[in-house]
Amino acid sequence: MSKLPLHRAAAPLAGAVWLALSCALSASAAHAAEAAPAAGRGAAAQAFQIPPGPLGPALSQFAGAAGIVLSFDAQLTDGRRTPGLSGRYTVEQGLDALLAGSGLRATRDTRGNYGLQAAPASAAPAAGAVAQLGSIEVTGNQLGDITEGTGSYTSGTIATSTRIVLTPRETPQSLSVVTRQEMDDFNLTSIDKVMEHTPGVTITTFDSERTVYWSRGFAINNFQYDGIPMQRNSAYSAGNTLSDMAIYDRVEVLKGATGLLTGAGDPGATINLVRKRPTREFQGHVSAGVGTYDTYRGELDVSGPLNASGSVRARAVAAYEDKHSHLDNYRRRTPVFYGVLEADLTSDTLLTIGADYQNNTPRGSTWGGIPLFDSEGNFNRTSRSYSPAARWSNWEQYTRTAFATLEHNFANDWVVKLQLNHQINGYDAQLGSIGAGNPNPADGSGTSLWLGEYIGKTVSDAADVYASGPFELFGRKHELVLGGSIAKRHWTNTGYGPGAYDGTVADFYGWNGDVPEPVWSAPYENEETTHERGVYAAGRWNLRDDLKVITGGRWARYRNAEQGQDESGVFVPYAGVVYDLNRNFSLYGSYTGIFNPQSAQDEAGRTLDPLEGKSLEAGMKAEFFDGRVNGSLAYFRIKQDNYAEATGGTTPSGGVAYRAVDGVTTRGFEATLSGEVLPNWQVHAGYTHQVSRLDSERVSTEDPSNQFSLYTTYRLSGALRGLTLGGGARWQGKTWADVSNPVHGTVEHRMASRWLFDAMARYEFDRHLSATLSVENLFDKKYYTLMSFYNTYSWGTPRTVLLNLRYQF
Repeated sequence: MSKLPLHRAAAPLAGAVWLALSCALSASAAHAAEAAPAAGRGAAAQAFQIPPGPLGPALSQFAGAAGIVLSFDAQLTDGRRTPGLSGRYTVEQGLDALLAGSGLRATRDTRGNYGLQAAPASAAPAAGAVAQLGSIEVTGNQLGDITEGTGSYTSGTIATSTRIVLTPRETPQSLSVVTRQEMDDFNLTSIDKVMEHTPGVTITTFDSERTVYWSRGFAINNFQYDGIPMQRNSAYSAGNTLSDMAIYDRVEVLKGATGLLTGAGDPGATINLVRKRPTREFQGHVSAGVGTYDTYRGELDVSGPLNASGSVRARAVAAYEDKHSHLDNYRRRTPVFYGVLEADLTSDTLLTIGADYQNNTPRGSTWGGIPLFDSEGNFNRTSRSYSPAARWSNWEQYTRTAFATLEHNFANDWVVKLQLNHQINGYDAQLGSIGAGNPNPADGSGTSLWLGEYIGKTVSDAADVYASGPFELFGRKHELVLGGSIAKRHWTNTGYGPGAYDGTVADFYGWNGDVPEPVWSAPYENEETTHERGVYAAGRWNLRDDLKVITGGRWARYRNAEQGQDESGVFVPYAGVVYDLNRNFSLYGSYTGIFNPQSAQDEAGRTLDPLEGKSLEAGMKAEFFDGRVNGSLAYFRIKQDNYAEATGGTTPSGGVAYRAVDGVTTRGFEATLSGEVLPNWQVHAGYTHQVSRLDSERVSTEDPSNQFSLYTTYRLSGALRGLTLGGGARWQGKTWADVSNPVHGTVEHRMASRWLFDAMARYEFDRHLSATLSVENLFDKKYYTLMSFYNTYSWGTPRTVLLNLRYQF
């Protein structure tokens, strides 16, 4: 029997695995629903018989009998007991009675699910007291449900696609979320590590300070911070891919085109980093970590009310990391600060103001990686510790952000929100790294340093205002969002050359980075200002109880005078449909768009129309256990039109002339699953297959056609109570690219498929103190990534270990 190619064999396998898991979960959920009486918010009283004893098991028994979702950290209930229940109670009365005297109280989120948190000392009822549940802690906002404290690997609601707050199942696009719990479990302290856990996203390392993320054949340069768009310039990196995770509640990755809210950009995906928010109860933690390659990290996070009523709340986060690397002579220091304040101006009006600050100060920064070939045309293999950088080489990147939001809720369930954002992304780089030439294997001659100094920043100001809420039409209730945004980005850059210093390296193989820094000279200036404006609208039409349709669009204006770009009246469409098959499964489809202005000109000197990204997606979504598990199976097709292809002629000014052609088309499918598939067992998994083509030729081949990821943890019970074990696996198929070989000319360079494995273990000594050990690249796999257009490569990170001690208060 002939063997199927890997991607053909994997496609039905991935679908079968997803379907099997979905059916099993569906059956389990249906069984639980049949066994549990209908109860929950607003339900009538029912009879309970729960004996006195340990609080945790009693709460689990109550939740099963009442038919509610009750999630809590086992640390909260350790050592606590309950007087039990005997009689008829509503859900709220039963929870209050079980928690009487425990110092805990129940909270309920926007979906009707329950959790636990410490009660104020004055609010703890006396033992045996039965009372109505007090004020309900809202764990969601117009950005979606907060994941901190849920203990979950799946999200509640999100608003990244349309500003309408929807569950993953209600959102007609693929979405991956890395929650606060997953970040804490695996010590995901950087955005690079978060992206490694995100299904359908791959990472290419350019050098020690730059990585590029890929999704569906396109680089991801669209970032959002609390929903406010920001575009990254990867050539002049200024902090986006070095973001520390200490200040964020979750990271959302919305796949496909996202022009409704982002306006301009690429059609692969958008990354939304959602910041932590203040809490109504005092809480916090302090942690300290130590790891491989002299890595040291400390973190402090304090949150709570500033007045007796809790109407004013604040949160402060500080983190500091000092780490070396597997690269010789490399070190990076990263201080992070974040402060945010919330004030209930009235019972319906919320003001939020905040600021964050991060510096990334390295020494020994590489620039472009290691030359790919030696002078004889062979792969230029070095040790993983080899650094082509001069000791003085550095690429400092920093971010400074101030933001404010004002949100008012009306009695008719409408909300109006104004969001303001001021952000500075800057860099100060003096760079020297061996990138030019090809070393002679005999004596190490033949290479030289790339040299340059670059100092610059992008100052971004953005404002977004929208109104959202329900309305009735033809006897049914629908939802509408109407908004507008304005943004200005001003980039300035000063570049310097190395003067008379030619950067020749005498011996590549004997290199240790000890060369003097040149006297920088011959400065030049860059300056660009980009203006974006847009109005947008989206409606969610409730055609039937089981059928919802979303329609909308954005009218956009984009102007960059320095690049000769001025686009107005650009319409970016959005359409989606979700049909519920039953209580667990839905079919969905969507059509979304995005555009990206370009400066390329044709032979007549006319600027080409913007690149237009269009994304079609269809599939099935699943939700189990009232949202504690989410799954999706999607087919997608993304096309980018008006791609600039060189004509061979010139523009009137003598530049290279281009014509617009149909661009890159990506087709593929993706299967994902996330959440608590069984009690205490969290899973985040995904498989993606994709192929990108331009005029029938494969392109974007450095983004693998097939990739798989699985991360999971299990909290043990019984004699091993307090111990959580977990692990992860990442696989990607082979990749390749055309590169320049000094002997053979243009050749295709291939990199083999690879597996990488991670592991973690956490032990909770009590409800305050825990220790987490995480291991990345468990089996020390040796691999590298390619920067094909510069013919350089970078070794992947070897096995690293981090031990983190955390005290929760």
